[in-house]
Amino acid sequence: MKKISQKMNVKQKNRSRVGKFISSEGNTSKGEIAKNLHLSMPTALQIVKELTELGIVVEEGEYQSTGGRKAKVLSIARTAGYAAGVDITNNHITWVMVNARKEIVASRRIRRPYGTDREYNRFLEEETAAFLKETKVPEEKILGVGFSLPGIVDKEKKILLRSHTLKVENVSFQEIGEAFGYPYILENDANSAAEAEIGDNMPDAVYLSLSNTVGGAIYMDHRLYEGKNFKSAEFGHMILEPGGRKCYCGKRGCLDAYCRAGLLSEAAGTSLDGFFALVRQGDAPMKKVWEEYLEHLAVAVSNLRMAFDCDVVLGGYVGGYMEEFMADLSEKIQKLNIFDKDTSYLHGGKYKLEASAYGAALYFIRELFETSL
Repeated sequence: MKKISQKMNVKQKNRSRVGKFISSEGNTSKGEIAKNLHLSMPTALQIVKELTELGIVVEEGEYQSTGGRKAKVLSIARTAGYAAGVDITNNHITWVMVNARKEIVASRRIRRPYGTDREYNRFLEEETAAFLKETKVPEEKILGVGFSLPGIVDKEKKILLRSHTLKVENVSFQEIGEAFGYPYILENDANSAAEAEIGDNMPDAVYLSLSNTVGGAIYMDHRLYEGKNFKSAEFGHMILEPGGRKCYCGKRGCLDAYCRAGLLSEAAGTSLDGFFALVRQGDAPMKKVWEEYLEHLAVAVSNLRMAFDCDVVLGGYVGGYMEEFMADLSEKIQKLNIFDKDTSYLHGGKYKLEASAYGAALYFIRELFETSL
C-alpha cells in the first residue's frame, strides 16, 4: 500500500508540475514539457493526455514544422476554473473575474467609502453576489474569492489586524467571506498586486506600489517574503527626508508622504488621468509637481536596488502610467546609482486599478494546479 501511495504522490506531483509549467508558459508543446521538467517523453505524453481528459489542458493549433510531424500547441483551458478578486480601499471597491488562463474576463469598480458598520458589509455582500451572477460563470466553476485589503492580515483567522489607511483594527471578514459559499482568502493589497505584476515573470523582484498609499512586496525565488511579523516591504514608511512632510502614520519624511498617488490628483484637482493629461500638455505647475515626484521616486528606487540587487517593478495607480516616463526616471536614478550601467532592472506596472483584485484571484488559479490534479 505504501508503494502505491508513493507512486500516486509522484504521479500527482508530476501532473501538478506539468500544469504549472503550461500555465506559466502560456503556450508550449509536449517536447518542451519533457525537456524543461526532465520527464521522459512517454511520461509527458501520458500526463498531457490525463490533463486534457480532465478538461484542464487543450490543444490549440500546431507549431510550424521544422521537419517531421508538427508539434501541437498546448494551453490551459480557459474554462477549467474561475476565481474572483475583490479589492477594498478607502473609497472604492473593485471586482474582477479571472479564468484558468489568468485572463480577466469581467471587472467592475465603484466608489464606496469604507465603513465598519453592518450597512457597508451588507452592501459588499450584495454587490459581490451581484457581480458573481453578472459574470454568468457557472457556480461549480468558481474556485474561490480573494479579498485584497490595505493592511496587515491574519490569513488563518480571516482578520484584518491593522490598517492605518482604513483606520481600523481587528476587523473579521469571516461573515462576509462565508456569505457566498466559496473558499475565500484575505491578502494584503500590495502582496496581491505584486502577484499580479510579477507572478512567474521574475524569480527575484521588489514591487513598489504607488497607490493611495505606498507599499510593496519582496519576491525571492518566486516566493513572497512576508517577514517575521508579516510586516515586510513597508517601503512607504522608509524615511526619505528626515524631519520632512508628515505622514499619515505620524512620522515625518516617509516615502508615502512624497510618492502617494493622491499628491498628483490633488495638485491637479482632478483624477490621475487628468493630471497626466495636463503634464502631457506641458502645464508648467503640473510638470513641476511631476518633476519633484520623480526626484523622490528616483531616490526610493535607487535605495531598493542597492538593498536587494534585483528587478524593481513600479505598480499601483501611478505605476500604470510610468512606461511613458521611464526614460526621465531612469536618468535621475543613474545620477544616484553608479553601480549599474543602465536601468534595465526597472519595470513599469501593467495594471492601474485592477492589480490587487487580480492578484487576490490568482491565488485560486494557482491552487487549481495543486488540488485538482
